[in-house]
Amino acid sequence: MAADGLKPAGPFSDAERAAVYRAIHERRDVRGQFLPDPIDDDLLMRLLGAAHAAPSVGLMQPWNFIVIRSDAVRQQVRAAFQAANDEARAMFPDEKQGLYAQLKLEGITEAPVNLCITCDRSRGGPVVLGRTHNRDTDLYSTACAVQNLWLAARAEGVGLGWVSILRDDDLRRILNLPDHVVPVAYLCLGHVRELYDQPELQARGWAGRHPLQAMIHNETWGD
Repeated sequence: MAADGLKPAGPFSDAERAAVYRAIHERRDVRGQFLPDPIDDDLLMRLLGAAHAAPSVGLMQPWNFIVIRSDAVRQQVRAAFQAANDEARAMFPDEKQGLYAQLKLEGITEAPVNLCITCDRSRGGPVVLGRTHNRDTDLYSTACAVQNLWLAARAEGVGLGWVSILRDDDLRRILNLPDHVVPVAYLCLGHVRELYDQPELQARGWAGRHPLQAMIHNETWGD
């Protein structure tokens, strides 16, 4: 490494590059395939290390990780999910509600580890480099930590499911979060033997993936 901290950059080997893209394309939101086998501490720390290596604006690193194994806490979170999910189902048109009711949208009690990734909105003080004109970059940075964790989990053979149908107030109460800390992602983690070969919501007929070309604009919106 050079004295200025720089080192040569270049592409990965073909095998290394293929592994990165495989993790990206085979990542799944897991709800019902969790095995009861525990996640050992070394593996969990590797996953948290991957999350902690995420990019963050101004190097503020606004995330924290609440590791939850307690049955009592998980049962409280599941009850909160169920109440929110009953409300969510009623928001959809009648023709969608039947399919919605058949979808399994969480694995809170089945997964051996639950993890809440939070964002400390006071991290770095009142003025953070790169955050001066967009306060929400701390939330975006925390989302990057979630993605890092998700890809590392896939590489380790660990399934991960994001439980998004939860009220922030319920998580704050159950997890005793201070006012300046925002729950960004409530995740379920566990070993898996099988995964869907496509996103589960696509396999179940809820939605399909949009073609990439429809998402690309040149120079300005609409071009």
